[in-house]
Amino acid sequence: MNENDMAPLTIPAGQAEDIQRRFITKVYGWMTAGLLVTAVSASLTLTSGAILPLLLSSRWMFIGLIALQLGLVIWLSARIQSMTAITATLVFCGYSALTGVTLSTIFLLYTAESLASTFFVTAGTFGATAAFGALTKRDLSGMGGFMTMGLFGLIIASVVNMFLQNDTIYWLTTYVGILIFVGLTAYDMQKIKAMSLTVLDGGETEQKGAIIGALSLYLDFINLFLLMLRLLGRRK
Repeated sequence: MNENDMAPLTIPAGQAEDIQRRFITKVYGWMTAGLLVTAVSASLTLTSGAILPLLLSSRWMFIGLIALQLGLVIWLSARIQSMTAITATLVFCGYSALTGVTLSTIFLLYTAESLASTFFVTAGTFGATAAFGALTKRDLSGMGGFMTMGLFGLIIASVVNMFLQNDTIYWLTTYVGILIFVGLTAYDMQKIKAMSLTVLDGGETEQKGAIIGALSLYLDFINLFLLMLRLLGRRK
């Protein structure tokens, strides 16, 4: 589902602002719920006597979980219109839980203090950027397209560097990646604001719109956090 699936309705300005505020609040609520699920899942995995050792000892299981996460994102994004709102919500929560499991192996490397401080820095950066996207009158679609192309380049460079292990590429992808996800956060927030005027039924359509919006912001936040962790994280 995206903002092009239905044409926006003609709504008085004051009413439109109320609708946008309510919808954005709902999106943020589900994004926060996803982050909480991820945090709980990561914590349970870190304290598990079975799951974490298995992840650390089996590279293929870890790769399989990453592939499953990617598959869930693609499936939810492509098929959300044909899903029920309950199914879309459960898939989003399931994806958030799986993310916590995979992130636990990364959290294991860093001190709790640096994880917490990086989270707050990321939250501040994310909040300011999202506010810009929601409030600016400038059309960010051109920047969004540019950032999306940059994201593909970032993924390719990161995969290549898994084999090269080049420090220059590592730090270049870190700084460029932060800029890309800052830009994508503003772009996605503007899309969500526009989408709010196309999902006014208060039921299935609105809930599915909130979930796909929450997924976009969740992905922006998680990736921004992981890139910030490269800069600010202190290893044990």
